[in-house]
Parts: sequence; C-alpha cells; structure tokens
Amino acid sequence: MSERPPPLTLGTAGHIDHGKTALIAALTGIDTDRLPEEQARGISIELGYASLTLPTGRRLSVIDVPGHERFVRTMVAGATGIDLFLMTIAADDGVMPQTREHAAVLAGLGVSDGVVAITKADLAGVDVAAVRAAAAELLPGVEAVVVSARARSGLDELRAALEGVAARLPGRATADAAGGAGAAVLHVDRAFTIRGAGTVVTGTLWSGAIGRGDELVLLPAGRRVRVRGVQVHDASVERAAAGQRVAVNLTGVALDAVARGDVLAAAQSGLAATYRLDAAIRLPPEVDHGDRVQVHHGTRASPARLAALGGRYWQLRLEQPLVAAAGDRVVVRRVAPPDTLGGGVVLDAAPPRHGPSRDLLARLARIERGEPADPGARDADAAPPPSAPPLDATALALAARLHAAGWEPPLDAELSEAERAALPALREAGRAVRIGRAMHAHPDPLVEVRERVVAHIEAHGSISLGELRDLLGTSRKFAQALLEHLDAERVTRRDGERRVLRRRPPTSGP
Repeated sequence: MSERPPPLTLGTAGHIDHGKTALIAALTGIDTDRLPEEQARGISIELGYASLTLPTGRRLSVIDVPGHERFVRTMVAGATGIDLFLMTIAADDGVMPQTREHAAVLAGLGVSDGVVAITKADLAGVDVAAVRAAAAELLPGVEAVVVSARARSGLDELRAALEGVAARLPGRATADAAGGAGAAVLHVDRAFTIRGAGTVVTGTLWSGAIGRGDELVLLPAGRRVRVRGVQVHDASVERAAAGQRVAVNLTGVALDAVARGDVLAAAQSGLAATYRLDAAIRLPPEVDHGDRVQVHHGTRASPARLAALGGRYWQLRLEQPLVAAAGDRVVVRRVAPPDTLGGGVVLDAAPPRHGPSRDLLARLARIERGEPADPGARDADAAPPPSAPPLDATALALAARLHAAGWEPPLDAELSEAERAALPALREAGRAVRIGRAMHAHPDPLVEVRERVVAHIEAHGSISLGELRDLLGTSRKFAQALLEHLDAERVTRRDGERRVLRRRPPTSGP
C-alpha cells in the first residue's frame, strides 16, 4: 500500500469579482459565502472553507479569501499557513490592483507554488492570450489554466494542474518529522460555540499534531485548555496532523475568551507574546526608519514602528503583542493609504530594543543563513551550556499579563498562588523585574520609563514625583515605585524632593 500523501492547504487569491468563490463551488460543490451579507452582496467578506478532492483522491483543505481591498487584512489572515495558491484572474478584466497586492502578500509569505485560473473564459470578446501573458509576467513560471465556472469548462484540467503542484510539495507534517519538530501550533481564524459541545476554534495547523485529550495553551493569554475533540473536513479524527484545516473543541475556555488572532499551542512550543521582532524584510526604498506600519503574522496584526538595522534587516516595535517564532513569515503593510509593502522572515522573536551595529548585522546574517547566532558556539558533540528550564504555561500567562500591564503592574499580593510561584523563573528568564518589595514588572515597559525619565532630566535638569506621574499618566503609587527602582538601578539619585541623573565616569580612550 502506498504511503498517504502529506496534508496540504490551498488558499485562493485574486481581485474582487474574479470568480474565486464560484470556482471553488464548481470544484468542491461548497458555497464558501456562508454569511447572509455575503450572499446578498455577492462578495466574500469573511474567510470561507471547503475540501477539494483531486483526481488521485487526495484531499486539500481550501481557504477562500475576500478579494475586496477593504478585506486584505482578512486575506492575509487566511493566506498564512497555506502551502499552495489558486490565483484567479478574470478574462474580461485581466490583472487588477488586488491581483497584484495578493501576489505581493503571497511573495511576502514565501508561498511560491500554485496555479493561475483564468476565469470567465466563456464571455464573448475576451482576449485570453493577453491575460495569460499578463499572468506570466506577474507570476513567472506558474501554470495558467483557462476555466469557466458557469460553463464548467477547464475544471478537470485545473484539478490536474493542482495535483501536479501538490505532488512536489513536502507538506508541513513531513517537514516536522524530518526536522524533529512536533510542538503543535495553530493560529485561530474562527471561534464559535456549538450547543452541547462548547467552544470550538478553527485554523490551519502549522506544526505538530492535535488529538483528543491533549493539554494546550491559548496564547497570548496563557490560559490552559484541554482538547475535547478534533475534526478535519467535518469528520471526527483521533489526531490531526499539520498542513490542514482543523476544528478543535476545547474545554476550560469560554467563547468570549478566545478570538481570531489567538494561538493554540503545546506548552513545549516555547511560544510567548512579543512586542519586538528582528526580521529580514524586503521593503521599497521610500520606507524609512520610524515609519508606522501594520505587521501581519499568523491571523493577528499589530501596528508597529520600523527601526532600521541596516540593509534588509529591521526591528519591528509592535504596539500589540504577536505570538511569533524565529522562521515565521510576516507581511508589512502601509497604514494609510493601505498597501502591501513587502514581507520577510522573523530572525529573532524576542530581541532587546536595539539599534544598528556591525556585530548585530553579522549576527542576523548568520541566523538568516541557518548558522549559530554566536560564532563561538560549541560543537554539536560538545556538552550544551547550562540553561534555565522552559517556562510553563502559568509563567507564560503571567509574562504576557505583566507586559500588557506596562508600568502599572499588579501587586504581588494580587497574583494567584501559582503566579507568585512562577515569579523566580520569570526573573531568571529576564521576563520580570522586581519593583520594590510589592510588585514585579515586565522589563520592556521599564526600558521606556527609563528613556522618558532620562530625556526629561536632560531637558529640564531634574524630575519630581508629580512630574513623573503626569509624564506617564499614572498614579502616585506607581510613580513612586518606579522612581525608587531607577534609584536602585543607579540611573537616578535623590536631590531633595527631586531626582537627577547620577554622574557617570568619563569614558576611557581618545
């Protein structure tokens, strides 16, 4: 008996009204426009899902995305995690603006395998040859098939073309096995409730496998959940492998506690919320240091500031947390007017806040090449250096909670017993800093407090408790604790009722 081929997910792409949904319906028998508004307006607004059976009997999970420019964010959420694409280009329109932007999104996500469907070929007066040439220019080397969903022509040829592309793809489950990976990671694109079953989330399983009875973590909140059941293509399975759409019935979480953008992961995945990413990204020359952009990762997006590190390397300083790992893909879009600028790969998912340097560029280049970040790293046969134990789910909850709290963290007394027990591990991992005797804060907001205080003192000579309170928009309690922390860190010192910067020793050398 031949080995079953690895699961794959197909994503549609293309301009509005170029026939994506009609073509998927013709191929699968499923109308992916499930919302009344979609059916009334004749356009896709949300992501749609179907199962496509190829000539050999192989099944693909299908994600049908909206084509309207207002829903590109939804399109990106659907495109992340796909293995191959089906780009539709209408024979009467040709390549249009969203055709180009969807192609840019696919390129940013590193999805280069797929098929072009030249749709509406039954219409009178269309120039199929011109559209085929334009498609070849936009997506070089991608096979184009002429089809008509209404006339049901070209569908067998399209299925065969998709079969050929799918046959050469290894699939995520195969990559997991070859690389020794296996931690389950699913980015949630839909959450709903079923009477008698409870909360259900769906998404493309990026890695690992999920089965009934598994204990997972819902990020960024860090909530522990248990898998009650799993379905693939509306059929219950004991265990679902990476590379396909999966529906997961969860216990331990209410519907209002989970939403698109959350991540369902195994505790051993090591994933955690982050507010900074170092990445290699191809961006147009007009993009500059300090520009505000929208960063898309998985099924979540966050505004961010770009910090240029040199060449194609950038630090993305996020306004909202993403749950990313090194090697993940991101798409960067302009905030206004909205447009896709480019995309690339995450090199460091938890970097410190830093600017450019020669050593940093060399380090990022090594990571991008797949080499050890530290050139003096030990040989693989040598004993590994000691490291702190991995953080458990409670510690990862707590780290995200402290980060979200900023410079107004909860008192230690307000934490649960399990959270208080996790504080030493968080301090050792560099994800919590003791502030006086009563509370802990995440180090990221403390860096911002330090920068603001130093800038204020350099401009005005000193800072008072009341001035820091007003500067941060916080209460006297937190301002007092933060000033005492800066004193303890030897950033500031008391001068009567005010703080001034500590004198720094002169630097040596010329």
